[in-house]
Amino acid sequence: MKKNLLTRLFATTLTLVLGAAALTGCGQAAAQGGEQAAEAQSENAQADATDAQTDAGSKVYRTLDEIKESGEINIGVFSDKNPFGYVDENGEYQGYDVYFANKIGEDLGVKINFVSTEAASRVEYLETGKVDIVLANFTVTEERAEKVDFALPYMNVALGVVSHEDNVIKDLSEIKADDQVIVISGTTAETYLEKNYPNIKLQKFDTYATAKTSFENGTGVAWANDNTEVIAYAIENPGYEVGIPSLGSQDTIAPAVSKGNSTLLDWINGEIESLGEEKFFHADYEATLIDTYGKDYEETLVVEGGKTE
Repeated sequence: MKKNLLTRLFATTLTLVLGAAALTGCGQAAAQGGEQAAEAQSENAQADATDAQTDAGSKVYRTLDEIKESGEINIGVFSDKNPFGYVDENGEYQGYDVYFANKIGEDLGVKINFVSTEAASRVEYLETGKVDIVLANFTVTEERAEKVDFALPYMNVALGVVSHEDNVIKDLSEIKADDQVIVISGTTAETYLEKNYPNIKLQKFDTYATAKTSFENGTGVAWANDNTEVIAYAIENPGYEVGIPSLGSQDTIAPAVSKGNSTLLDWINGEIESLGEEKFFHADYEATLIDTYGKDYEETLVVEGGKTE
């Protein structure tokens, strides 16, 4: 009987010990589970904070409110492309794009800081936040629209080819194997010819001024650029003729802002629509372009209210 009693006591004790151990194990597991959950929440919070910092750090542009608060806006324009954007003898910016830029500054109530740009720098200046808007004869293309946001258009454009009157190029098939065609880097002329006429040799220049000088020195048989620019060049420079007045598709010129800058983009679109009601761009043409192109080109080139036919 004493032996049975001892056996029962031992079994009871063992059961209690095992139960306590199980409870301890469950408590530790629960604690570890809680710690893991807390760590996971902390890691998620840190990831969210990192993402937020990354988003904030990648924002290179200034919103509409930030521009207004600063009291000035940075607008990229050409400084050597008369009559669209150039610096006159008094050191003042003038031209079709500049006329529009001045209206933007006036209606925003801010000072304009003009930033001289080249064709190849237009996208870069927006991607790095060097300018808020580009108004530099900027043709809208699908490739560019992947990197910047275009507003509504304010001008029609196509490509054109100018050549010397003694050897007028009227079709690209007339360009010989050893001939070179001058283009400006970063322009639609460069892209179009490389894509559609890869056998034509291109002589590329970073600036309008150097391309013009090289063309006049005879290093190329022709110069391909926006038709508005080659027409203006031939009018202002006797001895040259636009043999191909329209090449490729009909495109448009529009303001551009940094990708994602929706507040500024929306404001510009509203501005263009509003200005269309007062025929602003016809007034712009008559103030800056009519001496070059005359009345004949006005309805062909001007776009009002962002509406193309």
